[in-house]
Amino acid sequence: MNGVIDFRGSLGSISSKKTVMAVAISLLLVASLLGSSCGCHFPAIYNWGDSNSDTGSVSAAFGRVPWPCGESFFGKPAGRYSDGRLIIDFIANELKLPFLSAYLDAIDSNFRHGANFAASGSTIQPADDKLFDTGFNPLSLDIQLLQFQQLKERTNELYDQAKNPDITDRLPRPEEFSKSLYILDCGQNDLHYGIITSIEDQFKAFIPNIIKQFAAAVEKLFQQGARVFWIHNTGPIGCLPTVIINFPPKPGNVDQAGCIKSYNELAQEFNKQLKDTVSQLKAKLPGARLIYVDIYSAKFSLISEANKYGFVDPFVNCCGDHHVECGKTAVVNGTEIFGASCSDPSKHISWDGIHYTEAANYWVVNRILDGSLSDPPLPITKACL
Repeated sequence: MNGVIDFRGSLGSISSKKTVMAVAISLLLVASLLGSSCGCHFPAIYNWGDSNSDTGSVSAAFGRVPWPCGESFFGKPAGRYSDGRLIIDFIANELKLPFLSAYLDAIDSNFRHGANFAASGSTIQPADDKLFDTGFNPLSLDIQLLQFQQLKERTNELYDQAKNPDITDRLPRPEEFSKSLYILDCGQNDLHYGIITSIEDQFKAFIPNIIKQFAAAVEKLFQQGARVFWIHNTGPIGCLPTVIINFPPKPGNVDQAGCIKSYNELAQEFNKQLKDTVSQLKAKLPGARLIYVDIYSAKFSLISEANKYGFVDPFVNCCGDHHVECGKTAVVNGTEIFGASCSDPSKHISWDGIHYTEAANYWVVNRILDGSLSDPPLPITKACL
């Protein structure tokens, strides 16, 4: 009726509104709880390191990684020293991001969700003539940092200048650099260089200098906007088949797993100093989150109990042998032979005597992503700020 207020309808409307509001609040609380349990989202990953995480830098710069590398997953050489995916690839999968393009790869690269600066054979310490002459890569960590700096600067410039989105759709979004995940996985080649060029005690005295340079790299990234760091320690170098073959251990220098004890002790000392330094950086870099990941323990557990986890002898690599390197040819007793792969790479831990198979990488990554081997013990999906 016109001009007559129906209080029953108003009260009913008010009651309905209260009900709707109560439901809405409940839904918001549930969504909040679910959001916290589901973790967070990283828009991109930036990675620095050596061949353990190189997805194509060396292949682009110095010649394609040879077949049979890549055979198990990619069906062709894919810039990785493995039969398939690396730990960094599985991390990208876990975070629902595409595989990282190598910064140096000019063919079909896409940096929208990050970039990979890792280069096989690289070191933390700047590459000098001695390192280069020994066979290590000139693309050391300091150079990799310069590459990131250039990527960031050029990205910002192009976003400022671009009128066509096609120019920027394969580049990072400038506002996402501070929200991304920054991974560092390096140090193995520094240890390798020390093993082949100096007495162990002499090299041990040099470790603090290497760690200092690593810390400087983290601080530089922080100054450039990085806030969340996922830092791998180095693996048990004394368990690599190539190291055991080329530097046979003396009696009494073999640990319970069959690895070279003194070389693993070098890695453990490196890792101890790295962990201490990461702890110091946590206090020094306000607003940053640094997660130290004990990948050494994961790899050593796998090697120590290879049979238990369905793998064959961990000191027998799948591709190549002591006569010929993986993917290369050599003349042995007058006959040319090729460094081919084994019949079933998934049963091997070592791919080529230095690097891990896809199956081993998958096993290791499943031990580190949940945070059980991290300090602080955060799963990678909840590592964001």
